[in-house]
Amino acid sequence: MTGAVQQLFKAMYAGGVPQQTLELVHLRASQINGCSACVDAGTASAAHSGVSAEKMLNLAAWYENPIFDDAERAALALTEAATRLSDRPGAVTDEIYAEAAKHFDERQLGALVLMIATTNFFNRINTTFRVPAGRRWD
Repeated sequence: MTGAVQQLFKAMYAGGVPQQTLELVHLRASQINGCSACVDAGTASAAHSGVSAEKMLNLAAWYENPIFDDAERAALALTEAATRLSDRPGAVTDEIYAEAAKHFDERQLGALVLMIATTNFFNRINTTFRVPAGRRWD
């Protein structure tokens, strides 16, 4: 299974989205889902990719914060909508998708959606099995 997971991440990171944006997407979805293991690992990964501490500390309130650029905001809006599907019908609205499509091409959108979906998948596994923060998957 490790090989399959590595292939997923290889596809995501080869999709042309800046690594820092993908790390913010992963971290935000993990925050929403309350996955402490993924928030912990995501924080370390985001820092390693060069995401500033200021962005990580302000990520939960990204919407109106000027430290996030328009492309990051579009990616984060898509992340929140796709992660909160059960909160309302049609969570990923045409407007949210269109805004993301202004900043990312089809290949990049595929990488973003793959990151969102994979993060949500692992958040659910880790919270179900109660994987503690600090656990690394080497």
